[in-house]
Amino acid sequence: MQDQTKGMAIKKGLLSGSGVQRSKGIGSRLRIAVLVILFSFVAFALLFIGRGVVAAASSDQNEFSIDSSRQNLNWRERLALQHLKPLLSKEVIDVINASTDDLGPLSVDFFRKNLSASWKSVGQETVPDNATSAESTEAARVKQEHTFNDEHSMFLETPAKLARRQLRDKKREKRAAELVKQDDEVTVKLENAAIERSKSVDSAVLGKYSIWRRENENENSDSTVRLIRDQLIMARVYTSLARMKNKLDLANELQNRLKESQRSLGDATADSDLQNSAPEKIKLMGQVLSKAREQLYDCKLVTGKLRAMLQSADEQVRSLKRQSTFLSQLAAKTIPNGLHCLSMRLTIDYYLLPLEKRKFPHSENLENPKLYHYALFSDNVLAASVVVNSTIMNAKDPEKHVFHLVTDKLNFGAMNMWFLLNPPGKATIHVENVDEFKWLNSSYCPVLRQLESAAMKEYYFKAAHPTTLSAGSSNLKYRNPKYLSMLNHLRFYLPQVYPKLDKILFLDDDIVVQKDLTGLWAVDLHGKVNGAVETCGESFHRFDKYLNFSNPHISKNFDPNACGWAYGMNIFDLKEWKKKDITGIYHRWQNMNEDRVLWKLGTLPPGLMTFYGLTHPLEKSWHVLGLGYNPSIDRSEIDNAAVVHYNGNMKPWLELAMTKYKPYWTKYIKYDHPYIRNCKLSEG
Repeated sequence: MQDQTKGMAIKKGLLSGSGVQRSKGIGSRLRIAVLVILFSFVAFALLFIGRGVVAAASSDQNEFSIDSSRQNLNWRERLALQHLKPLLSKEVIDVINASTDDLGPLSVDFFRKNLSASWKSVGQETVPDNATSAESTEAARVKQEHTFNDEHSMFLETPAKLARRQLRDKKREKRAAELVKQDDEVTVKLENAAIERSKSVDSAVLGKYSIWRRENENENSDSTVRLIRDQLIMARVYTSLARMKNKLDLANELQNRLKESQRSLGDATADSDLQNSAPEKIKLMGQVLSKAREQLYDCKLVTGKLRAMLQSADEQVRSLKRQSTFLSQLAAKTIPNGLHCLSMRLTIDYYLLPLEKRKFPHSENLENPKLYHYALFSDNVLAASVVVNSTIMNAKDPEKHVFHLVTDKLNFGAMNMWFLLNPPGKATIHVENVDEFKWLNSSYCPVLRQLESAAMKEYYFKAAHPTTLSAGSSNLKYRNPKYLSMLNHLRFYLPQVYPKLDKILFLDDDIVVQKDLTGLWAVDLHGKVNGAVETCGESFHRFDKYLNFSNPHISKNFDPNACGWAYGMNIFDLKEWKKKDITGIYHRWQNMNEDRVLWKLGTLPPGLMTFYGLTHPLEKSWHVLGLGYNPSIDRSEIDNAAVVHYNGNMKPWLELAMTKYKPYWTKYIKYDHPYIRNCKLSEG
């Protein structure tokens, strides 16, 4: 019984043991399955949860670490991010971002296919294909740890570190702003300095436009004008092409728009000068040009037409320049109506005077060598009056100054009458007629003999006579009356005209005296005959400009680089003149130039040759030249000059005179004088 009971117990124990083992096996497998399912669930859950959070964190990590609002993140979120970082590297996050940005919701298949490729990328470097698996894994691990440490440290920054970082950023921004401000201040200072400098420069020199002038701050003040001009050019091009291709309707339309735009433009040089209809005309012209471009544009044809237009315009400019030169020279040689009127009225009144009233006082001073003597040869009454008045008004001892005026027969009465009515104070004045110098004849003077020859008459009056305005621009100067007048050549005969004088100051009639000139008589000429201001610079106004150095007579006797000097204010030592026979030297050179092979015209070239080696240079402040042609003379030079000279075509008594220089001349004219007022001469 006991054995039976014992056997049953053993059997039961065996059964229970096997059951326990079975239940243990089942329980173990169940737990593994549950863990796998749980892990898969957690992985996918974390993947989808982290998809938005991690992507946001990776897309703007710097902002996440700096922005103070992120300091208030829930500690659970921060803890979750810390655990997610080891699982999700930057490469995985990049794939998630790319998937989200490009394909909308995350695709697991896309992630699975692209994940392997992403593991090959380590930062910006790609692991080589021949690298071992271990090397690739190690490189990825090192890079992953480095990336994680950097990002992890950013997440764990304390509020104090964040505050310091923000403070540093603010300081950098402030410093950058200060540097920019300093640069702006320097730029403004430079611009203001340039603007102030531009105010001191005369606008007549620079013209209307200057980038530094306040009124021209708008760089596009003429942009509309230039647009219209461009449209006009293209309209002419397309009009020509339309006619070439027999598109007459389009050509007529372009021609009509061209005329309207030309009327709209008028003489405007700035947008403010345009008519109110200009914008509408621009719009209509633009429409026609667009239409023409569609139908006619051909690069080769358009380029050729523009080139032809450019060449034609260039030729027109040259022609206009020649005409302008001709007309300016013609204007310079003509006598204004007011001056002609003045001379005629004075002449009539002079010959109505009794003989006893035609004499000047102080005639005993005319041959006194101890006084200051001036030689002035002119046929212009008003110009001569300015020379005399300006000299006397600036002289310290007017009573010691003697003026010797020589004019021609036509103006002799007018010159006498003017100075009889307007005597130069205590100074002495005497007027002579060059035609009464009997010794000045063709047998003695080579110039007079040459002027009487048929060849010279042909040269001055026929061969050089232009048939058109443009052709005559270069030849008009040869027919200048001053080259035919003995008043111009009389300067070479000073000892013959004034045999009792030792020194004399020669003055042109286009000068103005601004200071006392008596110091010139005290200048030591060092044995030279002529005292004059030199006019040469680095490469101009030297002898080679005036003389023909291809001629052996010139090349053997003169230095081509010798410095030229100016007629207009010259102090002459007449004693040395006679000793060195200056007039004889002049005659010799004048005879050799009968065929004009040594120089072309004028009295300066023979003067340079005659006084070669016999001219003493004066200080430049004695004589400033160029007021008749040079608009850029420094104003301080003019103000400091003893004599200013209007040499050139723009004489101060002509309308074409430069306005900026004219007041130096007009200040010595009394415009309320009855003769001047009746002849309607005015400052303007």
